[in-house]
Amino acid sequence: GLMVPEVTVWSARIDGRVAAIGALKIFGEGVGEVKSMRTHPDFLGRGAGAAILATIIAAARAHGLRCLSLETGTAPSFAAAIRLYRRSGFESGPPFGPYQASPHNQFFHLTL
Repeated sequence: GLMVPEVTVWSARIDGRVAAIGALKIFGEGVGEVKSMRTHPDFLGRGAGAAILATIIAAARAHGLRCLSLETGTAPSFAAAIRLYRRSGFESGPPFGPYQASPHNQFFHLTL
């Protein structure tokens, strides 16, 4: 879950409404995971998700992490998120941590 000490959650607000959320989970050995990235449909394309991801990356660097990883879906509805991850320097890679590869997920990694 997200309510544990090793997870920090951020939200971005536009006009007082939550536009996007995302979290950083810190594992041992200098590795972190981007978790629960979501943008409210009313705010898609307005930079809220990008702001959250930039905040997560900055926090990971501040914690001295050397790698950030994430799991996301393969359905067409994930295309915008995947573009954001790639623009931010993430590259496709193997499963990590507790995750198993399936036709419904894919994995991205960023060296910090």
